[in-house]
Amino acid sequence: MSEGPDRVGPPSVGIRSPGQRWSTSRHRRRAGVFRRALRHEVSRLRDRRRILAMTLLIVTFGCIAAGLVARGEPAGADARAYWAAVRIWLGGGDPYRPTGPFLPYVYAPWMLPLFAPWALMPWDVAWYVWRGGTILVLLSTIHWAYRQRPLSTAILVALLGFPFGANLDTGNINLPLTLLLWGAQFSGPILAGALWAMASWMKWVPVVFLAVLSPRARLWGLFFLIVSVVLSLATLPGTIAQLEALVGFGRRPIRLDYIVFLWALVPVLWRRPDPFAWLRLSWWRDRLDGVRGERRSRKRRARTWLGLPHGSPDDRRIPAVDSIEADHR
Repeated sequence: MSEGPDRVGPPSVGIRSPGQRWSTSRHRRRAGVFRRALRHEVSRLRDRRRILAMTLLIVTFGCIAAGLVARGEPAGADARAYWAAVRIWLGGGDPYRPTGPFLPYVYAPWMLPLFAPWALMPWDVAWYVWRGGTILVLLSTIHWAYRQRPLSTAILVALLGFPFGANLDTGNINLPLTLLLWGAQFSGPILAGALWAMASWMKWVPVVFLAVLSPRARLWGLFFLIVSVVLSLATLPGTIAQLEALVGFGRRPIRLDYIVFLWALVPVLWRRPDPFAWLRLSWWRDRLDGVRGERRSRKRRARTWLGLPHGSPDDRRIPAVDSIEADHR
């Protein structure tokens, strides 16, 4: 008899190749990671303070989004003024007396080149970049603050919801300047001083934020502020036109959108053990007692406030040695 072909039986049940076993173990590990992450998030939801914070943020963001969508096409009047001012200036016109449906440009003439890279885009693209970039940076600051103090951040965002929405709707420079002041508190002295000086030369509110900067950043901020004065004097005809445009607005109502600058206080407050200690009278009493008990001269206090060295080299060396010893301890 001739031998017939070999019969191939059914594959053995329960036997897997090494590749199949490795793939199965990989899927199991991935599923385990997902389960642990899910359990972690569910455990966080048991915290009533976090639930309240998330609810406040969701409601606030929903109201802001509804307002922006309802406004639709008429939004962005202030941002369009900055955009049109650069184009009119590049065309040889006067940005402080624009023609057409544009608001006049009311900032320093030497700041027009700062808007130029953005203003060279078509308006639809420029407005998308302006508003979208502002929202992304604002959300990143909210994320940082929420990680530090969830409920306090949610309450503050809810209180500032209207100023946030108003600035995002009109495209006013207030909110970007607030974010610049926020970034200045995480930057080096030179950059922090430059950001503060630019914000202060465009609006008067950021001037008070000099106190929250580091001493050396205050010194650089005053230096760049003097540079801004020199640049405005160098472009005196444009500066006169700027002042005429400001006066031309007449008496303006109270600007509630300026309240948005309070958001720039979050970094300095949230990094303190008790961010709301200044609301108590005892905090102010301690501060006043410290000022009255200060024995240093006003000149020395001013130099310390600006980060300038004072005293003899030996006097400066002793505090430095003490600080090094304190760090070692």
